Amino acid sequence: MVFLWDFASLLVLLSSACCEDTPLAKENVSPVINRKLDPMKKILTWSCRGNVTEQECTIDTPPKSSTRQVPQVREDNTYFCWFRNAVLHRGATLTVTGTSDGDAFQDVLHFQNPGREGSGAVNFSCLIYNVHFMKCSWRPGPAAPADVQYRLYGWTSRHDQEVECPRYIQDARGTRVGCHFDEAVRPQMTDAYSFWLNGTSNEAAIQFSDFRPFKAVQIEKYNPPANLTIRDNGSHHIVRWAPPKTRFEVSSQVLCYELDVQTEGSPSRMDPVVLRGSEENVYVIPSSSADAQRTVRARVKFLRGELWSEWTPTVRFRTGEQDGSSGSTLGLVGLVAGTAALVFTMLMFFCTKFPLRHLLFPPVPQANREVMGTFVPFPEMAWDRDNPPLSVQDPEDILAVEETQSFASRQAKSGDPAPPKHTSENVSPESCPLSVSD
Repeated sequence: MVFLWDFASLLVLLSSACCEDTPLAKENVSPVINRKLDPMKKILTWSCRGNVTEQECTIDTPPKSSTRQVPQVREDNTYFCWFRNAVLHRGATLTVTGTSDGDAFQDVLHFQNPGREGSGAVNFSCLIYNVHFMKCSWRPGPAAPADVQYRLYGWTSRHDQEVECPRYIQDARGTRVGCHFDEAVRPQMTDAYSFWLNGTSNEAAIQFSDFRPFKAVQIEKYNPPANLTIRDNGSHHIVRWAPPKTRFEVSSQVLCYELDVQTEGSPSRMDPVVLRGSEENVYVIPSSSADAQRTVRARVKFLRGELWSEWTPTVRFRTGEQDGSSGSTLGLVGLVAGTAALVFTMLMFFCTKFPLRHLLFPPVPQANREVMGTFVPFPEMAWDRDNPPLSVQDPEDILAVEETQSFASRQAKSGDPAPPKHTSENVSPESCPLSVSD
């Protein structure tokens, strides 16, 4: 009797197990078909049979990273999920869940990076420098064959076509260890660069390397701050500088500066001063007896970035030169120097156009040589005091002037006075004696 009772209980348990296995088996039936993963663009695509709702896709990557999102639907009724920030070269597990015809389903894909373990490139990094240029670098993997050659591809969005590196950088063995881009594209604050680095070898398959997108504004290495100067106002030293030219138009407040103030010959070093950018960029340091040995230099980086610029040239503190008075004195000296230079320039101009000797000692007017040439010179003749020689040209008219009397006296005299006689014997007809009319 006991045996029959145990046998009946066993049948009941087996019947219950069969009833529970049926829904589980039905739940595991997946409507997902044509599933495909693009590891370069990190896009998972698939299609579904039947009426599918409430779909969700998840990616899990080591060590402990998980991302979940709702898939998008294309015009051809295919679904896709874009895991832009995922890193797949260490492997990944992708899962699609949902409801098909009222029943829940789950589809799992385990992805492994093909190729020799440890052959992929390592220590990959990129930076933008000198505003326009970008450079990326890496090292061959520890297990990479000696003949490995890597190829780098980059793009900015999933719609862009990937572009291979235009100019590779090689090491002494000829292995590609870097890439130089002559012109970084799309200078916008929202830019993010994605890269894919794979390789080839005759010895073994090479694993690829992928990375999180690089935010362009965070990988720019700025030039050093400009115009670093120091002024002394008597009690403090005023340090000023200007922001560098950047590829992206960023606010002055998202820049971070570091000032390194040191005393030459001192065994101890002061900690650098970290300042957030502002419109004026001023730092005030109290004066001390050791100012003659103090120096300062500066560098800059993006506030949320890690790439510091190079240091500026070291600037020495200036003692005895005050900020206000020195500016006035320098301004006055500059004004005087400018005025003197202007006067000197004007003098040089006039001295070039008109010789200085003529300006200071103007010439005495002389007779015109052309007019003088029309006169015939008199021949040189010897003559004595009492008998001068006669003129070779027109004779002179000599008028003898005698003392005259009054009109009444003249009337009293008889006869008119005789006309004056010429002393010259040769009188030309054209010569007219001077007559005196009453």
